[in-house]
Amino acid sequence: MAIEQFGPTDSKASPSSDSFGVIDQEMFLEIRSKVHERVLSECEAADLTRMSLDQKTEQVRESLTVVLRDVGAALPARLRDRLADEVMDEIVGYGPIQPLLDDPTITEVMVNGPRRVYIERAGVIEQTSRVFKDDSHVMRIIEKIVTPLGRRIDESQPMVDARLPDGSRVNAIIPPLSVTGPTLTIRKFSRIPYTVHDLISFGTMTEEMAEFLRACVSARLNILISGGTGSGKTTSLNVLTSFIPENERVVTIEDAAELQLQQDHVVALESRPANLEGKGEITIRMLVRNALRMRPDRIIVGEVRGGEALDMLQAMNTGHDGSLSTAHTNSPRDSMARLETMTLMAGTDLPSRAIREQIAAAMHLVVHQNRLRDGTRKVTHITEVQGMEGDVIVLQDLFLFEQTGVDASGRVLGKHKATGLRPKFVTRLQKEGVKLTSEIFKVA
Repeated sequence: MAIEQFGPTDSKASPSSDSFGVIDQEMFLEIRSKVHERVLSECEAADLTRMSLDQKTEQVRESLTVVLRDVGAALPARLRDRLADEVMDEIVGYGPIQPLLDDPTITEVMVNGPRRVYIERAGVIEQTSRVFKDDSHVMRIIEKIVTPLGRRIDESQPMVDARLPDGSRVNAIIPPLSVTGPTLTIRKFSRIPYTVHDLISFGTMTEEMAEFLRACVSARLNILISGGTGSGKTTSLNVLTSFIPENERVVTIEDAAELQLQQDHVVALESRPANLEGKGEITIRMLVRNALRMRPDRIIVGEVRGGEALDMLQAMNTGHDGSLSTAHTNSPRDSMARLETMTLMAGTDLPSRAIREQIAAAMHLVVHQNRLRDGTRKVTHITEVQGMEGDVIVLQDLFLFEQTGVDASGRVLGKHKATGLRPKFVTRLQKEGVKLTSEIFKVA
């Protein structure tokens, strides 16, 4: 695929003359690579880090002029600017995907090998024109992301979870596990954290639902946010943490630190994989146990996915109220079954009824989210955990999203509504001094 054609295409044209041939994609990438290599060779890493942005830009433009003269090509100003910008992205950013990361309308960046880069915008996936030179180019960007975090990726450990400085979630997987080449997936988080007003304006929830959730967090109820991949669980968790009073000590526990809490008194803990010798691994479960010794008012587990579920439930049942977490599940009912399964992953020999009793005693509320077919994200259930009835955990829906159809443009139609039922923990809210009007639970 040709990017530009400049001057006559006659192959006999002399490079020393004012005539130049076709600049195709391969040559464009080759020139970009040569400029990058020249900048790095002329400036040792230590010098490059001390240079200002303007000095780096000047060095890139000087190197670009030399490389273009050497290869016998001339480019118009706009393409020279594009080349210079892309080389700057290589030096101070993450190469070809940096403009995508800078675009606030893009929510996901997916690199499927060097020649296929996709994005998600407004819930729709589309392929971009951005490309890497080869597999080693993609690997260089992946290593640039994971190395500062003390993570590694190679043939012995060919997949890794990491994060960008702004908290965006990163997953990378490379050959031999990835047949398509080095694969990079970045779920972007807004540099300015979303507020509850944003979620209301997006249609994720209503004002009544937001007021109810604010009351539940203030009253120190234990809340699980459930949903599928990309349903907005972490965003909603961030919003719910904004309801935590400033005078409380919060300990967050995550695989990769993504939460953007606005309070001052926050201790953020991050798990650690094993080193080259297979030693030094620090798991989420170990961090949950350690957090109990840190005098927390609130414990927030970014995502519960294994044996740490048992430690989290025990913490909730031993005075650490007000805990928040997320889990990958398909429904509020499925959340209960998944918590039971994850508790069994801790290696305990507890009977199912005992586990369910712990879950029913610990959990007060499940907030379930879905990513609908049009890409919008909705809180589809706010469900109370009422306790046990026989061997079954009793759940009661308080708020629901009722889908009524799809319009001609594919947009999902529907509305949030209250079920008309009041939760059993209303008396607890009152004891905590949290007041809710009965209008919140009124069926519209």
